[in-house]
Amino acid sequence: MDSPSFDELDLRLLQALQLDGRAPFSRIAAVLGVSDQTVARRFRRLYADGGLRVVGVADAGRLGRTSWLLRLRCAPDAAEPIAKALARRPDTKWIELTSGGTELLCVAEPRTRDDHAALLLGKLPRTPSILEISALCLLHTFYGGPLGWFAKGEGLTPAEVDALTPPPVEPSTGVITLDAEDERLIEALGRDGRATYPELQQLTGLSESAAKRRLEQLRHSGALFIDVQFDADQIGYRAHAVLWLTVRPSALSAVGQALAEHTEVAFACATTGSSNLFAVVLCRDTAHLYRYLSEKIGALDGVRHVETAPTLRRIKSLAYEERRR
Repeated sequence: MDSPSFDELDLRLLQALQLDGRAPFSRIAAVLGVSDQTVARRFRRLYADGGLRVVGVADAGRLGRTSWLLRLRCAPDAAEPIAKALARRPDTKWIELTSGGTELLCVAEPRTRDDHAALLLGKLPRTPSILEISALCLLHTFYGGPLGWFAKGEGLTPAEVDALTPPPVEPSTGVITLDAEDERLIEALGRDGRATYPELQQLTGLSESAAKRRLEQLRHSGALFIDVQFDADQIGYRAHAVLWLTVRPSALSAVGQALAEHTEVAFACATTGSSNLFAVVLCRDTAHLYRYLSEKIGALDGVRHVETAPTLRRIKSLAYEERRR
Protein backbone atom coordinates (compact mmCIF):
# COMPACT_ATOMS: atom_id res chain seq x y z
CA MET A 1 0.00 0.00 0.00
CA ASP A 2 1.27 3.46 -0.82
CA SER A 3 -0.08 6.96 -0.51
CA PRO A 4 1.13 10.48 -1.30
CA SER A 5 -0.08 11.57 2.14
CA PHE A 6 0.88 8.69 4.41
CA ASP A 7 4.07 6.63 4.29
CA GLU A 8 5.03 3.07 5.19
CA LEU A 9 5.41 3.86 8.88
CA ASP A 10 1.85 5.21 9.01
CA LEU A 11 0.56 2.01 7.40
CA ARG A 12 2.56 -0.12 9.83
CA LEU A 13 1.05 1.88 12.69
CA LEU A 14 -2.47 1.33 11.34
CA GLN A 15 -1.84 -2.40 11.15
CA ALA A 16 -0.42 -2.40 14.70
CA LEU A 17 -3.49 -0.59 16.03
CA GLN A 18 -5.80 -3.02 14.22
CA LEU A 19 -4.05 -5.88 15.99
CA ASP A 20 -4.34 -4.23 19.41
CA GLY A 21 -5.93 -0.80 19.53
CA ARG A 22 -5.07 -0.33 23.20
CA ALA A 23 -1.40 -1.29 22.93
CA PRO A 24 0.73 1.42 24.62
CA PHE A 25 2.64 3.67 22.26
CA SER A 26 5.83 2.47 23.96
CA ARG A 27 5.17 -1.16 22.97
CA ILE A 28 4.16 -0.21 19.42
CA ALA A 29 7.29 1.96 19.14
CA ALA A 30 9.53 -0.88 20.31
CA VAL A 31 8.07 -3.24 17.70
CA LEU A 32 8.20 -0.67 14.90
CA GLY A 33 11.73 0.40 15.81
CA VAL A 34 10.96 4.09 16.38
CA SER A 35 10.58 6.37 19.39
CA ASP A 36 7.45 6.74 21.53
CA GLN A 37 7.24 10.37 20.43
CA THR A 38 7.25 9.38 16.77
CA VAL A 39 4.35 6.96 17.28
CA ALA A 40 2.37 9.55 19.25
CA ARG A 41 2.99 12.21 16.58
CA ARG A 42 1.99 9.87 13.73
CA PHE A 43 -1.14 8.82 15.64
CA ARG A 44 -2.20 12.47 16.06
CA ARG A 45 -1.68 13.15 12.35
CA LEU A 46 -3.67 10.08 11.33
CA TYR A 47 -6.41 11.20 13.70
CA ALA A 48 -6.51 14.76 12.37
CA ASP A 49 -5.96 14.14 8.65
CA GLY A 50 -7.19 10.60 8.03
CA GLY A 51 -10.17 10.25 10.32
CA LEU A 52 -8.47 7.64 12.51
CA ARG A 53 -10.59 6.50 15.43
CA VAL A 54 -9.94 3.62 17.79
CA VAL A 55 -13.19 2.44 19.35
CA GLY A 56 -14.46 -0.31 21.60
CA VAL A 57 -17.21 -2.44 20.05
CA ALA A 58 -19.52 -4.91 21.76
CA ASP A 59 -19.61 -8.26 19.95
CA ALA A 60 -23.29 -8.82 19.20
CA GLY A 61 -22.88 -12.56 18.74
CA ARG A 62 -21.25 -13.06 22.13
CA LEU A 63 -24.00 -11.03 23.75
CA GLY A 64 -26.78 -13.04 22.11
CA ARG A 65 -27.93 -10.19 19.88
CA THR A 66 -28.98 -10.60 16.26
CA SER A 67 -27.46 -8.31 13.62
CA TRP A 68 -29.54 -7.14 10.66
CA LEU A 69 -28.54 -5.71 7.32
CA LEU A 70 -31.13 -3.18 6.20
CA ARG A 71 -31.38 -2.29 2.53
CA LEU A 72 -33.47 0.84 2.07
CA ARG A 73 -34.46 2.28 -1.31
CA CYS A 74 -35.19 5.97 -0.87
CA ALA A 75 -36.28 9.02 -2.82
CA PRO A 76 -33.07 10.65 -4.15
CA ASP A 77 -33.37 13.81 -2.06
CA ALA A 78 -34.13 11.92 1.14
CA ALA A 79 -31.41 9.26 1.30
CA GLU A 80 -28.78 11.34 3.08
CA PRO A 81 -31.10 12.86 5.74
CA ILE A 82 -32.47 9.40 6.49
CA ALA A 83 -28.92 8.02 6.69
CA LYS A 84 -27.89 10.70 9.17
CA ALA A 85 -30.98 10.08 11.29
CA LEU A 86 -30.17 6.35 11.40
CA ALA A 87 -26.53 7.13 12.18
CA ARG A 88 -27.51 8.93 15.37
CA ARG A 89 -29.19 5.77 16.67
CA PRO A 90 -27.01 3.78 19.10
CA ASP A 91 -28.16 0.47 17.59
CA THR A 92 -26.71 1.16 14.10
CA LYS A 93 -23.08 0.27 13.39
CA TRP A 94 -22.43 0.89 9.69
CA ILE A 95 -24.25 2.97 7.07
CA GLU A 96 -23.36 3.64 3.43
CA LEU A 97 -24.95 5.34 0.45
CA THR A 98 -24.95 3.24 -2.73
CA SER A 99 -26.63 3.02 -6.15
CA GLY A 100 -26.37 6.64 -7.17
CA GLY A 101 -27.48 7.86 -3.77
CA THR A 102 -30.90 6.22 -3.81
CA GLU A 103 -30.10 3.20 -1.62
CA LEU A 104 -28.93 2.94 1.97
CA LEU A 105 -27.23 -0.02 3.57
CA CYS A 106 -27.32 -0.16 7.35
CA VAL A 107 -26.17 -2.76 9.86
CA ALA A 108 -28.37 -2.60 12.94
CA GLU A 109 -28.02 -4.49 16.21
CA PRO A 110 -31.26 -4.09 18.18
CA ARG A 111 -30.90 -5.29 21.75
CA THR A 112 -34.28 -6.99 21.92
CA ARG A 113 -36.98 -8.34 19.60
CA ASP A 114 -39.16 -5.40 20.64
CA ASP A 115 -36.44 -2.93 19.58
CA HIS A 116 -36.17 -4.71 16.24
CA ALA A 117 -39.92 -4.64 15.71
CA ALA A 118 -40.10 -0.97 16.66
CA LEU A 119 -37.50 -0.10 14.03
CA LEU A 120 -38.77 -2.28 11.17
CA LEU A 121 -42.50 -2.23 11.84
CA GLY A 122 -42.80 1.21 13.40
CA LYS A 123 -40.30 3.94 12.52
CA LEU A 124 -39.02 3.02 9.05
CA PRO A 125 -42.33 2.08 7.34
CA ARG A 126 -43.84 5.38 8.45
CA THR A 127 -41.09 7.33 6.70
CA PRO A 128 -42.73 8.37 3.41
CA SER A 129 -39.45 8.86 1.52
CA ILE A 130 -38.47 5.22 2.05
CA LEU A 131 -39.82 3.37 -0.97
CA GLU A 132 -38.72 -0.18 -0.16
CA ILE A 133 -37.25 -2.01 2.84
CA SER A 134 -35.37 -5.31 2.93
CA ALA A 135 -34.16 -6.71 6.25
CA LEU A 136 -31.61 -9.50 6.06
CA CYS A 137 -30.47 -11.43 9.11
CA LEU A 138 -26.69 -11.85 9.42
CA LEU A 139 -26.25 -15.58 9.97
CA HIS A 140 -22.48 -16.06 10.11
CA THR A 141 -19.50 -13.72 9.79
CA PHE A 142 -16.57 -15.00 7.75
CA TYR A 143 -14.50 -11.83 8.10
CA GLY A 144 -15.12 -8.70 10.14
CA GLY A 145 -15.75 -7.79 13.75
CA PRO A 146 -12.46 -8.29 15.62
CA LEU A 147 -10.77 -9.04 12.28
CA GLY A 148 -10.43 -5.59 10.74
CA TRP A 149 -9.29 -4.84 7.19
CA PHE A 150 -6.06 -3.15 8.26
CA ALA A 151 -4.91 -6.43 9.84
CA LYS A 152 -4.46 -7.65 6.24
CA GLY A 153 -1.68 -5.13 5.68
CA GLU A 154 1.76 -6.40 4.72
CA GLY A 155 3.80 -3.78 6.56
CA LEU A 156 4.55 -5.91 9.61
CA THR A 157 6.63 -9.06 9.65
CA PRO A 158 5.14 -12.24 11.18
CA ALA A 159 7.32 -11.72 14.27
CA GLU A 160 6.04 -8.15 14.65
CA VAL A 161 2.44 -9.33 14.26
CA ASP A 162 3.01 -11.93 16.99
CA ALA A 163 4.52 -9.29 19.28
CA LEU A 164 1.47 -7.04 18.94
CA THR A 165 -1.34 -9.59 18.88
CA PRO A 166 -3.16 -9.82 22.25
CA PRO A 167 -3.98 -13.18 23.83
CA PRO A 168 -6.82 -15.02 22.07
CA VAL A 169 -10.32 -14.73 23.48
CA GLU A 170 -11.66 -17.67 25.40
CA PRO A 171 -13.93 -20.14 23.53
CA SER A 172 -17.61 -19.28 23.60
CA THR A 173 -19.48 -21.03 26.41
CA GLY A 174 -22.84 -19.35 25.91
CA VAL A 175 -24.38 -15.88 25.92
CA ILE A 176 -22.52 -13.27 27.96
CA THR A 177 -24.64 -11.05 30.21
CA LEU A 178 -23.50 -7.52 30.93
CA ASP A 179 -24.28 -5.54 34.06
CA ALA A 180 -24.75 -1.77 34.33
CA GLU A 181 -21.05 -1.14 35.01
CA ASP A 182 -20.02 -3.17 31.96
CA GLU A 183 -22.49 -1.18 29.86
CA ARG A 184 -21.04 2.13 31.07
CA LEU A 185 -17.52 0.93 30.34
CA ILE A 186 -18.41 -0.23 26.82
CA GLU A 187 -20.21 3.06 26.15
CA ALA A 188 -17.13 5.03 27.21
CA LEU A 189 -14.83 2.90 25.06
CA GLY A 190 -17.24 3.32 22.14
CA ARG A 191 -16.32 7.00 22.18
CA ASP A 192 -12.58 6.40 22.64
CA GLY A 193 -11.15 2.91 22.63
CA ARG A 194 -7.81 4.21 23.93
CA ALA A 195 -9.25 6.10 26.91
CA THR A 196 -6.87 5.89 29.85
CA TYR A 197 -7.89 4.27 33.12
CA PRO A 198 -8.15 7.65 34.90
CA GLU A 199 -10.45 8.79 32.07
CA LEU A 200 -12.51 5.61 32.34
CA GLN A 201 -12.78 6.20 36.08
CA GLN A 202 -14.27 9.65 35.47
CA LEU A 203 -16.63 8.39 32.76
CA THR A 204 -17.90 5.27 34.52
CA GLY A 205 -17.53 5.89 38.25
CA LEU A 206 -15.41 2.74 38.57
CA SER A 207 -12.06 2.83 40.29
CA GLU A 208 -9.04 2.60 37.98
CA SER A 209 -8.29 -0.93 39.16
CA ALA A 210 -11.90 -2.01 38.65
CA ALA A 211 -12.01 -0.44 35.17
CA LYS A 212 -8.80 -2.23 34.22
CA ARG A 213 -10.01 -5.57 35.59
CA ARG A 214 -13.42 -5.35 33.91
CA LEU A 215 -11.94 -4.24 30.59
CA GLU A 216 -9.54 -7.18 30.60
CA GLN A 217 -12.42 -9.54 31.39
CA LEU A 218 -14.60 -8.11 28.61
CA ARG A 219 -11.83 -8.45 26.05
CA HIS A 220 -10.80 -11.92 27.17
CA SER A 221 -14.38 -13.16 27.02
CA GLY A 222 -14.86 -11.67 23.54
CA ALA A 223 -17.74 -9.47 24.66
CA LEU A 224 -15.70 -6.41 23.61
CA PHE A 225 -13.10 -5.87 20.92
CA ILE A 226 -11.11 -2.80 19.90
CA ASP A 227 -11.46 -1.74 16.27
CA VAL A 228 -9.96 0.88 13.96
CA GLN A 229 -11.87 3.36 11.82
CA PHE A 230 -9.90 5.09 9.06
CA ASP A 231 -10.59 6.58 5.62
CA ALA A 232 -9.16 4.03 3.17
CA ASP A 233 -9.25 6.69 0.42
CA GLN A 234 -6.33 8.32 2.19
CA ILE A 235 -4.10 5.33 1.46
CA GLY A 236 -5.10 4.91 -2.15
CA TYR A 237 -8.16 2.63 -1.92
CA ARG A 238 -10.82 4.76 -3.61
CA ALA A 239 -13.12 2.19 -5.23
CA HIS A 240 -15.45 0.79 -2.57
CA ALA A 241 -18.26 -1.62 -3.37
CA VAL A 242 -20.67 -4.07 -1.81
CA LEU A 243 -21.34 -7.47 -3.31
CA TRP A 244 -24.47 -9.57 -3.08
CA LEU A 245 -23.56 -13.13 -4.01
CA THR A 246 -25.93 -16.01 -4.69
CA VAL A 247 -23.99 -19.15 -3.84
CA ARG A 248 -24.91 -22.81 -4.09
CA PRO A 249 -25.79 -23.79 -0.48
CA SER A 250 -23.27 -26.63 -0.41
CA ALA A 251 -20.52 -24.17 -1.39
CA LEU A 252 -21.52 -21.34 0.95
CA SER A 253 -18.93 -22.11 3.64
CA ALA A 254 -16.09 -22.61 1.16
CA VAL A 255 -16.87 -19.39 -0.73
CA GLY A 256 -17.20 -17.42 2.50
CA GLN A 257 -13.86 -18.69 3.76
CA ALA A 258 -12.24 -17.86 0.43
CA LEU A 259 -13.59 -14.31 0.60
CA ALA A 260 -12.11 -13.94 4.09
CA GLU A 261 -8.66 -14.57 2.60
CA HIS A 262 -9.00 -11.95 -0.15
CA THR A 263 -7.02 -8.80 0.65
CA GLU A 264 -9.80 -6.68 -0.88
CA VAL A 265 -12.50 -7.96 1.49
CA ALA A 266 -13.18 -5.89 4.60
CA PHE A 267 -16.32 -7.77 5.65
CA ALA A 268 -18.06 -10.95 4.54
CA CYS A 269 -21.06 -12.75 5.99
CA ALA A 270 -23.82 -15.22 5.19
CA THR A 271 -27.31 -13.73 5.21
CA THR A 272 -30.92 -14.57 4.69
CA GLY A 273 -32.64 -13.28 1.55
CA SER A 274 -32.57 -13.96 -2.18
CA SER A 275 -28.77 -13.74 -2.18
CA ASN A 276 -27.02 -15.59 0.62
CA LEU A 277 -23.61 -13.94 0.96
CA PHE A 278 -22.74 -10.27 1.42
CA ALA A 279 -19.29 -8.66 1.19
CA VAL A 280 -17.69 -5.23 1.43
CA VAL A 281 -14.63 -4.77 -0.78
CA LEU A 282 -12.00 -2.02 -0.99
CA CYS A 283 -10.06 -1.59 -4.23
CA ARG A 284 -7.62 1.00 -5.53
CA ASP A 285 -9.69 1.96 -8.57
CA THR A 286 -12.36 0.61 -10.92
CA ALA A 287 -9.76 -1.36 -12.89
CA HIS A 288 -8.73 -3.11 -9.67
CA LEU A 289 -12.41 -3.78 -8.87
CA TYR A 290 -12.90 -5.27 -12.35
CA ARG A 291 -9.90 -7.58 -11.93
CA TYR A 292 -11.15 -8.62 -8.52
CA LEU A 293 -14.60 -9.51 -9.85
CA SER A 294 -13.39 -11.25 -12.99
CA GLU A 295 -10.38 -13.08 -11.57
CA LYS A 296 -10.99 -13.77 -7.88
CA ILE A 297 -14.78 -13.87 -7.66
CA GLY A 298 -15.05 -15.45 -11.09
CA ALA A 299 -12.76 -18.28 -9.99
CA LEU A 300 -14.90 -19.31 -7.02
CA ASP A 301 -16.80 -22.52 -7.59
CA GLY A 302 -20.43 -22.36 -6.53
CA VAL A 303 -21.08 -18.65 -7.20
CA ARG A 304 -24.19 -18.43 -9.36
CA HIS A 305 -24.84 -14.68 -9.45
CA VAL A 306 -23.16 -11.48 -8.28
CA GLU A 307 -24.70 -8.04 -7.84
CA THR A 308 -22.17 -5.23 -7.42
CA ALA A 309 -23.04 -1.79 -6.04
CA PRO A 310 -20.35 0.90 -5.76
CA THR A 311 -20.61 2.84 -2.52
CA LEU A 312 -20.69 6.60 -2.77
CA ARG A 313 -20.10 7.63 0.81
CA ARG A 314 -19.84 6.06 4.23
CA ILE A 315 -22.07 7.83 6.73
CA LYS A 316 -21.22 5.76 9.78
CA SER A 317 -18.54 3.23 10.60
CA LEU A 318 -18.76 2.13 14.24
CA ALA A 319 -18.51 5.68 15.56
CA TYR A 320 -20.43 8.63 14.18
CA GLU A 321 -19.41 12.26 14.33
CA GLU A 322 -21.92 14.49 12.63
CA ARG A 323 -20.34 17.47 10.92
CA ARG A 324 -21.99 20.66 11.98
CA ARG A 325 -22.03 23.75 9.85
